[in-house]
Amino acid sequence: MSLRFKGADLRPVLTEAIANQCRAVLVKDQGVYILAERGERRPDGRQKLLAYAVGCDPDTDPFDDWWFLAQRELGGDDFAEYFDPKDGVFTRILHTADDLMLSATATHLSLEVVPPV
Repeated sequence: MSLRFKGADLRPVLTEAIANQCRAVLVKDQGVYILAERGERRPDGRQKLLAYAVGCDPDTDPFDDWWFLAQRELGGDDFAEYFDPKDGVFTRILHTADDLMLSATATHLSLEVVPPV
């Protein structure tokens, strides 16, 4: 199995990370999402630009659905993993209409560019 990040959601996050000369961060806590390490904040203090994995957005997906999907795909622990937004896979996302697929094993994360659905 794997998690899909829509390219349309991810491109603004990657653009922000590059503009701020910081890393992109994959986070699993309240959902599964990618954000810029240093990004613009909303008035409530939360980061403004987040790209949630399809089905793992606590603002739009029922709790039991996103929680079980995140657990099944990424395990039970919360974590953050840092990536260079200029890496080839992200460059392809920035310059195409493609999406990003994230797969995980107990020891590795894999990122793959895939056509949008």
